[in-house]
Amino acid sequence: MKQLSQVQTLAGKSLLSLQDLTKEEILYVLDLAAELKRQHHKGELVQPLAGKTLGMIFEKSSTRTRVSFETGIYQLGGMGLYLNANDLQLGRGEPVADTAKVLSGYLDAIMIRANSHTMVEELTAHASIPVINGLTDLFHPCQALADLQTIIEYKGTLEGVKLAYIGDANNVSNSLMIAAAKTGMKIRIAAPAGYQPLSAIVEKAKEINNDPEFLLITESPEEAAAGADVLYTDVWTSMGQEEETAARLTAFQGFQVNERLMESAASDAIFLHCLPAHRGEEVAAAVIDGPQSAVFQEAENRLHAQKALMLAVMGK
Repeated sequence: MKQLSQVQTLAGKSLLSLQDLTKEEILYVLDLAAELKRQHHKGELVQPLAGKTLGMIFEKSSTRTRVSFETGIYQLGGMGLYLNANDLQLGRGEPVADTAKVLSGYLDAIMIRANSHTMVEELTAHASIPVINGLTDLFHPCQALADLQTIIEYKGTLEGVKLAYIGDANNVSNSLMIAAAKTGMKIRIAAPAGYQPLSAIVEKAKEINNDPEFLLITESPEEAAAGADVLYTDVWTSMGQEEETAARLTAFQGFQVNERLMESAASDAIFLHCLPAHRGEEVAAAVIDGPQSAVFQEAENRLHAQKALMLAVMGK
């Protein structure tokens, strides 16, 4: 891989979804993430973003996104500013465009964890600095990068890897669908009727990858999981959907990733979950805490993948 001082591939570029990156750019970030992780574990101090400042806007609460970005920019030599949306004038009605222009004069990049993807698109349109999507209602690209890094660590490649996503088709599965389309993985999404992927995102994924076998959408968890290399799930009720909890618990009965479902996957399959997890609902405790679970390695990789992304878009 290139030396850190030579990182220029994505300089100045925003990331709203993995649609914004080519396959080569995704693999470049993942290669960089692997090197940064190696350096981190060896205790090597590498601070190529000294003097850089990342603004971190949060409309939604967070554990992994906040801690990984704030820690990551610090480790790279820069500074992260936590900006609760309610503490900004944005929370009092200042136009998104005005906020973008003002912050562009102070910061080197913005990371935002927002309710609306449309709002992040508007922010990006008016910002003159890179904007990184830390989560919206449609996409979670930073999570997907960490997922890809984890899969490579276990499987050695992405090409041809079979990933089964079981449960609510949400921002995480949307990002995994785009990731699979870009990188040569095969993805199967099992969700009950009414909770399946948005047709617009399915069509976008098919435009990216026209292999008819790369994507399968089904209502059968067993069909999706059979022979899979990776089983993945997320909570059945995400933030902002609390009033739907009872209905969702009913709709997703039979979609738990449990020992029986893991046994139908490949013998060396791994289990992934973006966390937080509800043991006994979308995943059995025996699976998430079992020997095939890679969820905490996956969580750690949020730090390394995001450091790589920040370095790529903020570096000189």
